[in-house]
Amino acid sequence: MKKRLSFLILFYSFFAFPSSAQQQRPQTGFDISRNLEIFADIYRQLDMFYVDSLSADTAVRWAIDGMLAEIDPYTKFYPDNDQDELRLMATGRYAGIGALIRQYKKENRTVIEEPYEGCPAQEVGVRAGDVILSIDGKDINGWTVSKVSQSLRGEPGTTFELRVQRPGEKKPRAFKITRRQIQLPCLPWYGVVDSTAHVGYFYLSEFTDKCATEVRHAILEMKQQGMERLIIDLRDNGGGSVSEAVEIVGMFVPRGSLVVSTKGKVPATCHDYLTPAEPIDTVMPLAVLVNGNSASASEIVTGALQDLDRAVILGQRTYGKGLVQGIRELPYRGQLKITTARYHIPSGRCIQAYDYRHRTADGAATTLPDSLTREFRTRLGRPVRDGGGILPDSILAVDSVPTMVYDLTASDVYFDYVTDYVTRHPEIAQPGHFHLSDADYDDFERTVAASDFTYNGRTAAALAQLRQLARFEGRDVEAKAEFDALEAKLKVNDLATDLRRFRSHIQPYLETEIVSRYYFQRGALQQQLATDKAVRKAIETLSTE
Repeated sequence: MKKRLSFLILFYSFFAFPSSAQQQRPQTGFDISRNLEIFADIYRQLDMFYVDSLSADTAVRWAIDGMLAEIDPYTKFYPDNDQDELRLMATGRYAGIGALIRQYKKENRTVIEEPYEGCPAQEVGVRAGDVILSIDGKDINGWTVSKVSQSLRGEPGTTFELRVQRPGEKKPRAFKITRRQIQLPCLPWYGVVDSTAHVGYFYLSEFTDKCATEVRHAILEMKQQGMERLIIDLRDNGGGSVSEAVEIVGMFVPRGSLVVSTKGKVPATCHDYLTPAEPIDTVMPLAVLVNGNSASASEIVTGALQDLDRAVILGQRTYGKGLVQGIRELPYRGQLKITTARYHIPSGRCIQAYDYRHRTADGAATTLPDSLTREFRTRLGRPVRDGGGILPDSILAVDSVPTMVYDLTASDVYFDYVTDYVTRHPEIAQPGHFHLSDADYDDFERTVAASDFTYNGRTAAALAQLRQLARFEGRDVEAKAEFDALEAKLKVNDLATDLRRFRSHIQPYLETEIVSRYYFQRGALQQQLATDKAVRKAIETLSTE
């Protein structure tokens, strides 16, 4: 660790932190050459004299990653042997078996969390809950999830043997699986969610290659089913392709409408994106659902529809990513994903929230206060502001979920209970109509209570920190009685009581997880919609138009 730190400190001293005089004058070719020469010589000195041997690939990668981390979180180097993530991000496709896996702590192995519907794993009979024993004869005991994932992926058309242990069975199962191109579903499910108000709905998970084609097909199909109003759900959608976002906006506004403009350092990165095709419907009432994880291309769609006064936006303020990345080819088949421009939506505003070039003392990017943002106008003259993402027209409160619920749903006992439930129930009700009975939930409570499940009392930990801070400030004695009383209350961490107290939070998660085992992602989404307050609010809003 010390040699890495010393190396990075030397690198940063020449590259990441120029003097104030250097920052004030324009950069010249000599500045670049001088610093690169210094860096090269530093590496030569390390290679010759450092007490331990250094790998050139590793050491230079430290320097590259360190430099890029100082710029922004989106600029990233991908060497020749590490481009799967980049391809998956751009296209939504990879070559493998089509299954989500997770760590299974109980056996120090990896378990199948969800086989994707219609993919090789599901087609040969692999199920959620199957514990992976070996891949092509290699025992994977102790492997990380990342290493197992890499081994499951490979060239399309290659076949391998997957050995698993299915819960409740004594003998392991072996499956011959042939890898193929996997296209992650960008539209897990769509349909008419309110037949009385004729409201259609689709959830778009990401803006991958050709997703606009799928969205167009979904809209046309729902219109044939009588849809007259539409909810577009972009919650937790982290973005993707700008051109796909422009195409989707173009389905609801006149052809040739400006959706977004990119502005960068060089002319090639400056471009106006206009809707390329005739729209499907320019008058149908639209509602867009967003939250704090809606970013990038999601914000382009949301912001454009808001600026053009084409949709009502509901939810929470979006993330605020107003930066655009491009791919640049590097020597030796490497690639650089680099931030090339900022984008501006139709009103002219840029919604970038974070300034990565000016950071706080702890290294966090600074943000622009609302008081310093500028006002812009929508097509019909409504005021909107730049900086800090997209502020919805109707802000919806988010229900807080106890941290105990997060710990529980991530645990092996929770996962195992669902697996056992599925084993005991060959079939269940359709998504949206499935409910656990009181007896079922009582059984779940007993299962968890009998396990070794523990959860982190974060309030108690925060209290301990507060008590320590009070001690440093000399206030612990006068506040001791209050601290002791609060600590006594917080120590009552009764699992059985909390399972009952938080049933209204736990049961919907549990029901959705069970439904996903029978009906996959499409079923899980339909199950969630049954209790989704934001969707209910969107339906109410659209019904008045």
